[in-house]
Amino acid sequence: MSTHHDGPAGPSRRPVIRLPHEREIFARQRGLQDQIADRITAFAGSMAFVYVHIAWFTGWILVNEGLFGRSAVFDPFPFGLLTMIVSLEAIFLSTFVMISQNRQAARDNIRADLAFETTVRSETWSVHIGRALGLDPEEVEQQVRESVAQSRKRMDEQAGRSNG
Repeated sequence: MSTHHDGPAGPSRRPVIRLPHEREIFARQRGLQDQIADRITAFAGSMAFVYVHIAWFTGWILVNEGLFGRSAVFDPFPFGLLTMIVSLEAIFLSTFVMISQNRQAARDNIRADLAFETTVRSETWSVHIGRALGLDPEEVEQQVRESVAQSRKRMDEQAGRSNG
């Protein structure tokens, strides 16, 4: 897609450059199973999850300690059924957390790819602009390397002072 622009030199065409946002790319890769896993992980990491479990454990223990009569007891102390259910829940929740971590790693890779592409674009444009201004790209690159080396040296010195 292009737009027309009347600049000092008359009408010109400006390309409209639009890089995809990582959220767009990530959303295209996200299926129903991923959405379900994300919702479960989001709920499991909330205070509502904690409150539900407090109520559930309290109710379970009160019922099975005979508070509502001996006929209501279905899992007497030491609550073997509750222990098994909680263990199974922990297995599934840890799996959902790992799924979420894998998806976050995939999202981080998408971000890194887009950042790399943006950096390459910037460097390419900078070289072309520099040449148009009559600058020597190799001389500029040498100055950049020296600046980066000095910056790293200062950071290393500061890190050495804070560690020592």
